[in-house]
Amino acid sequence: MDREALLIQLGYAPNETLIEQLKEIQDNTPGYEKIEKHILDLNDHLKVNNAYVALSNTTKHLKIKVDSPTPELAQEAHEKIKHFSQKYKVTLEKLPNKETYYIIGFHH
Repeated sequence: MDREALLIQLGYAPNETLIEQLKEIQDNTPGYEKIEKHILDLNDHLKVNNAYVALSNTTKHLKIKVDSPTPELAQEAHEKIKHFSQKYKVTLEKLPNKETYYIIGFHH
């Protein structure tokens, strides 16, 4: 999928800066091409939980942010994220004391 289309699916208005940022994230995520479609599917599944996939401004990773208004929705979002990680062999890093994960890469 081209980078502009991916940015649009994640809710961004593509521009040169975002396209370059996404390229750096893709280059920094081992096995990215194996998990790209699953990342978009996860983003769609998380919308009902007020959670989403976004570009990180502090690292060269995509992040998953849980902004759920209730503990129940947040718990469900975390379960979906865990299932995604296990099913598609995606390495995640959860930030301590935050409702945020980084997508580190695909593992065999």
